[in-house]
Amino acid sequence: MSERVKVPPGACDTHMHFYHHRYPAAPTALIHPPDAWVGAYRDLQRRLGLERVVVVQPTTYGRDNRALLDALEELGDAARAVVVVDDGATDADLEDLTARGVCGVRFHMLPGGALPWDLLETVAARVAPFGWHVQLQMNGREFPERLDRLQRLPCPLVVDHVGRFMPPVALDDPAFRALCELLDGGRCWVKLSAAYESSRADAPRYGDVAPLARALVAAAPERMLWASNWPHPGQDPVPDDARMLDLLADWVDDEATRERILATNPAALYGFA
Repeated sequence: MSERVKVPPGACDTHMHFYHHRYPAAPTALIHPPDAWVGAYRDLQRRLGLERVVVVQPTTYGRDNRALLDALEELGDAARAVVVVDDGATDADLEDLTARGVCGVRFHMLPGGALPWDLLETVAARVAPFGWHVQLQMNGREFPERLDRLQRLPCPLVVDHVGRFMPPVALDDPAFRALCELLDGGRCWVKLSAAYESSRADAPRYGDVAPLARALVAAAPERMLWASNWPHPGQDPVPDDARMLDLLADWVDDEATRERILATNPAALYGFA
């Protein structure tokens, strides 16, 4: 990968996590990463030229959003967040979170996740009136069996990590076609991120994920997003964030579309001015 991606003004990292030992891990936590806090992330922003960020509640803290909310307050207006709330959240709770910059609820449907499938519709209905979306991470090979439920959600859907097909599938596979069908509905977004979570090919190109990423960009460039997944919990060795950003040069042919993915699209979805 020789080409470097030009980072436009307003570029946004739409998926990263914060960790600090002063916050207790949830009983369901499967990973306990070392501290990764606001100062270190700001260093990364300066290194890559990023201006905006979406903080995502990590599985380590389950349904306890305190670490995320404290970090969000430090980051200010250039940050938004995706939290974990259940069906017990009140209107007052959701109004308060919205005022703080929260705009989505996370469903992590892999081991260690905090919310089960049977809460999906109920929680989606609770957060939809507040303008939130559902952020979903799952094994993309399950998309065909989940498709009807996901199409009926009353709010936008944001799919993590190029669909996270484990392992990656062919373009004509029913699972990938199901994700494309969600995109065709006009309310689904996909994060071009963390190819290492599903790839069985060599870094840094992840050649088995690249065709999927290119096809998604071709299908709906206006609903693609980029994310770092910093600080790359559970990865050894830790991927280089600059190389992860430069994957866009391999996945997206033209600079205008890259700018759209890095800045225009996240501004629209997450409500940045």
